[in-house]
Amino acid sequence: MTNADLSQAVIPLMKGVVYRDTHERAWQHLTQLQPQVRDYVEVLGLQVVIDEAEGYAYLRQRPVDGDDADQVPRLIPRRSLSFHVSLLLALLRKKLAEFDAQGSDTRLVLTRAQIAEMVRVFMPVTSNEARLLDKIDEHINKAADLGFLRPVKAAAQTGAPGGEQAFEVRRILKAFVDGQWLADLSLKLSEYTSLLAGDEEWSA
Repeated sequence: MTNADLSQAVIPLMKGVVYRDTHERAWQHLTQLQPQVRDYVEVLGLQVVIDEAEGYAYLRQRPVDGDDADQVPRLIPRRSLSFHVSLLLALLRKKLAEFDAQGSDTRLVLTRAQIAEMVRVFMPVTSNEARLLDKIDEHINKAADLGFLRPVKAAAQTGAPGGEQAFEVRRILKAFVDGQWLADLSLKLSEYTSLLAGDEEWSA
């Protein structure tokens, strides 16, 4: 192993999520040098999470207890998501679980219209359709900025007309919306419904 090999594994991780299908070289170095990568990032107060089955890896802050909690600087910032973005991620996670249960493909691709239809059920009723769609677009774009959606060409299985924007639901979402959270989704949706008119912040 050389320093260059280790750099090929660590630097992409520092920039964001590493995917097997889109970061082939970095993924190869990462899987071959897992012990060295873990030791390196641990010095920075980080942990590397590698899901070889799903094909992604990312860094997260190492839990720190006691007095050290205030002394170790955070490299991975906490994110506060709006209620509707949190809801969108939960609905996408549920859709991904249903898609996986079918076992027909490995990539879930949804059009912007399909995503909007999922969310609008939980949006406040309004006569201004254009404004509603603009708000939903903001939530979709935020999810894409966070790396949970990736813009792609509309796939044939979506039934989308030519030129319509489509998104791949990235599997890293499974690491942030876990199975237990998903199992409680029906209960959480009742809580969400009571907050539809608000703009409360939810931690994620």
